[in-house]
Formats: sequence, structure tokens, C-alpha cells
Amino acid sequence: MKLQQLICAFMLGAASLALCAAEREVDRVAAIVDNGVILKTDIDEIVERVKRNARAQGQTLPSDQALRTQATERLIMNSLQLQMAQRMGLQISDAQLDDTIRNIAQDENMTLEQFRQRVTAEEGNYERFREKVREEIITNEVLRANVQRRIYISPQEVDNLLKLMEEQGAINEQYKLGHILIAIPSQATTEQTNEARERAEQIVKLLRDGSDFRRIAIASSSAANALEGGELDWMGVNEMPTLFSEAIRGRKRGDLVGPLRSGAGFHILTIFDIRGENVTELLEVKARHILVKPSIIVSEERARNLLLDILQKVQAGEADFAEMAKQHSEDPGSKLNGGELGWSEPDVYVPAFRDTLNRLQLNEISEPFRTEHGWHIAQLLDRRTVDATADRKREQVYRMIFNRRFNEESTSFLRELRDEAYIEVLADN
Repeated sequence: MKLQQLICAFMLGAASLALCAAEREVDRVAAIVDNGVILKTDIDEIVERVKRNARAQGQTLPSDQALRTQATERLIMNSLQLQMAQRMGLQISDAQLDDTIRNIAQDENMTLEQFRQRVTAEEGNYERFREKVREEIITNEVLRANVQRRIYISPQEVDNLLKLMEEQGAINEQYKLGHILIAIPSQATTEQTNEARERAEQIVKLLRDGSDFRRIAIASSSAANALEGGELDWMGVNEMPTLFSEAIRGRKRGDLVGPLRSGAGFHILTIFDIRGENVTELLEVKARHILVKPSIIVSEERARNLLLDILQKVQAGEADFAEMAKQHSEDPGSKLNGGELGWSEPDVYVPAFRDTLNRLQLNEISEPFRTEHGWHIAQLLDRRTVDATADRKREQVYRMIFNRRFNEESTSFLRELRDEAYIEVLADN
């Protein structure tokens, strides 16, 4: 009898263990992306966030399957860029991350503590939110570093656009566009192109019949901003891809444009809003830095420690910043000037460098920080506000052309990155 009871107890215990094991299975791999994986919970998290935002805005959404497809695609591209960042040695320090979050809080007219409480209430985990912001900064820097090198703007191009704008008068209008991309493969067949065109035309018909643009973008767009309802940042006509700017000239708020054909596929646009822009003053900073580039000989740790040693000596009065820059900096453009970069708008620098300068006090020297160029220490020498007069027009025109090219080349870069990767979305997802 005791043996039978023992056997029963053992069997019940085994069953309980099996049940517990089943209950503990809370995650699984949803996709393989080169050397990384995407987890089901990561997809679930994005889908729930999109649903939460949609409820807050009273917006309807497509099916859960459409949301999961878009979320999976978003995570695939994030994974590819984060893996590239690792190969490039890109890192975002806690100080840079805190600066970014502080700026987000200020944009929401909240203190950092108020913002933390709101994130905790909405997201449930503030530390996880911080890491998501860190990842977003890193992917933005990967994009910037790889796309920037593809862009060349000749002085003649700047002269031509400057002359055209002067002939037409100042164009201060900016547009908030909605964008849907029906993508085609890089080596598309005639049949694939025709199928994409028909799909784009069907979407245009749905939109003209009153369907919600943002909902259709989430369900159907292949663009990187699909989960944001296809909404693009404010842009002037000279900052948009040429295809877009030519198509929306003379259009009104609410107009629908497309399909427009490009190498990436078929584009459908709408004008969410139009506003005037009147920039009269610009903030400039004067800074200097020392750059050390990691290499086969100089490790990441050694580069950082060298700058840390220089920083400590300068702060102790044992060394001069300018002399240290001449001896150690690997930036040929500023090395001979003691690391001085002259007067510039902060936005001309890569985000990590820009954000570091923005948080420094006058004459303060930063801790070592990493950008795609290498390890830096930077000192803010001065700040000033200048009038946006005629001598600034050329720089502004250059920036407009750059922004346009950047938008065009970003799409190409991300497409190539995906085409060259090994990606397997598992059937269960």
C-alpha cells in the first residue's frame, strides 16, 4: 500500500512539474536575423504599444496579424543595425542617454521625475524604456554614419538651388506628409512590378473612398515608419526626395498624391498639415576635442584610458589641452589648431558629439565618449546666437540638399542591409 501511494505521489509530482514547465514557457524565438534572434515577447510589446497609442488617439487599426508582420519587420531592421553598431564599436554612454531622456521630458513639459513616473505607469518598466531609447540612438547613428559617406554635394548644386530660391522668393512652408511604400524587390520582374502597381492603385482607391491613411499605412506600407501610420517629420520642399517635392508643389492640406514610382517601389503620399517657418536666429557653439581611433593595435579600452589619462592631467593643471590635442588627436582637421573646431551649429556634429556639447557648461571638459569616428573628449569654449542673415543662406541651402539626399540614400542603405542578411521568420510567428 505504501509503495502504491509512493508511486501515485511520484506520478502526481511529475505531472505538476510538467505543468509548471508548461506554465514557465513565456517566450520563444520568432525570427533569426544573421547572428541575432527576435523574441515573441518583443513583437508582442510593439503590438501592444501600437494598440495603446491607437486607443488614446481614437484610431482604428488593421488586424493583429498585420501588426505583428510590421512589428517583426521593425525588429529585423533594428537587429541588423544593432549588429552593425557592434561591429563598428558604437556605444552610447549613460550620460548621453540621460541627456536624451531629459530632452524628451522637456519637450513634454515635464520634469525628469514626472516623466519617469509616466513611463513606469504606461510601460511598466523604466529601465527597459531607457534601453529602448539607447537602441534607438544607436540605430540612428548607424544610419547616419553609413549614409553620410554616400552623399557628395558640389558647390555648383548649392549655387543653383540658392539662385532658384532667390528667384522664387523665400519658401518657408513646411509639410507634414503621410507616406505609404509598396516595395518591389531590387531585381523585380515585370510581373512583380505590375503586382505592386496594382496593389498601390487599390490602396489609393481605398483612401479616396474614405479609408484612414494611418491605418492603411500600418497594414500595408513597407516603409520604416509604417507603425507610426506613415507619418514623416516636418520637411520643406527642398529637403524632401525630389520625387516627393515635385509631386506636392501647389497641393493643399488633405490632398492625396500617387502612386509615384521609384527604384524602391510605389509611393503614396498625403499632406497631413502645412506650416510656415521663419528662422531668424541660430545658436552656435565653439568647441575643441581630442580624437583617438581604436584599431588593431589600439583597443577600445586603451583608447578610452588614454583620453581619461589626458583628461585627468589637464584638469590637474599638469598638461595643456591644446598641446595634448597636437600630440595625440587623430582628427587631421583640428589637430594642428589644438583640437579647435571653430564656430558651428551643434547639429553639424554626429548626435553623440552634439548631445555632449549641449550638456557641457562653458569651459567644461567631457568624460571620454564614443562616436562612429572613435573616442573623444570635448571642451565647450563658448556659445553665441547669430542672425540668420544672407551669409547663412548658403549653409542653409547646403543643409536642405543634404537632408533630401539623406532621406533618399537612407532607404537604399536599409534595403541593401536587409537584402544581404540571413533572415528566417519562424512559422509559429
